Amino acid sequence: MTSRVRVVGRRVVVVAVVVAQLGFVAHGYRSDHKPFAFQMFPESSTWRASVVRVTADGRRVPVEIPWAGYRWDRLVQTRGLSYPSVRRHADSGLENQLAFLRAALDWVAGNTPRDHETRYLEARVTAWHNADPARVEVFRSQLR
Repeated sequence: MTSRVRVVGRRVVVVAVVVAQLGFVAHGYRSDHKPFAFQMFPESSTWRASVVRVTADGRRVPVEIPWAGYRWDRLVQTRGLSYPSVRRHADSGLENQLAFLRAALDWVAGNTPRDHETRYLEARVTAWHNADPARVEVFRSQLR
């Protein structure tokens, strides 16, 4: 009787592991960053963005110009975001890259306390998904 319990127990464990793995894969394809969604043939997508600081008086100042002792390329040094105006390959998929850009806008808006003139950051993104025509989107950070 105990050997039958062991066999049933092992089957339950195997089924649980398979269900968990399928859950990870399904979640991976739904999420922006796709941590568990392996793709054998990755995208050949590219993107670039014009990122500006929008001030209280309506000026649109490119982030390439240092402000209040801050520099965009020092604040955002990961995932090819340091120089967003340069067209780059979306190394883990376009949606993943743009999710990192949206997060960077919010992070910079929330972590620059010496900056008293910026209301929000805005990115005008031109993206090419594989061989599709370019699409343009505008992302805004949270209000400061």
